Amino acid sequence: MPSRTAHLAVYPAFADWETGHTTAYLVRNGYTVRTVGPTLDPVTTLGGLRIQPDLTLDSVRPEDSALLILAGSDLWDAGDELAPFARTARTFLDAGVPVAAICGATVGLAREGLLDERAHTSAVSSYLAATGYGGGERYVEADAVTDGDLITAGPTEPVAFGREIFGRLGVYGPEKLDAWYRLFHDSDPAAYQVLSS
Repeated sequence: MPSRTAHLAVYPAFADWETGHTTAYLVRNGYTVRTVGPTLDPVTTLGGLRIQPDLTLDSVRPEDSALLILAGSDLWDAGDELAPFARTARTFLDAGVPVAAICGATVGLAREGLLDERAHTSAVSSYLAATGYGGGERYVEADAVTDGDLITAGPTEPVAFGREIFGRLGVYGPEKLDAWYRLFHDSDPAAYQVLSS
């Protein structure tokens, strides 16, 4: 039976607003969200929230997960401190378990070589190009992109990010997925009726 646990990576200066729609609606649809930190020490998000990780990164196994979510953080641009999270993303993708990266996390995946052969997006193409990665021709100007088990999004697109994750995991069928996106992205009141039916 497939896992119904999504793993949310948390680290200092984690951009907490980028994953809120996703984690809330995963939980509302029967998933468990477990937070994964570099250690079990609490981390403080960019929004000033203190999060106590449930697990350490070295204890997370793809076979126990439906998804690994990586959000932005200033640390992705500051050096290699978060590189172990990108290496874990490689392990997940190699095992056929989806990985979703938004904002600065896409830089970490670019450095790890995970965007070289997959369609992807980010803030802007030049942001990823600065890493020297080999996937520039695979960059797509879109809010969010799914290529197999990899989902990427730019920093201003947490709702499109959620839509791609829900589509990949089969959380909603096509009609409800479209309604969820229209409700939270476009404030379309007609979408509420579809979503709640």
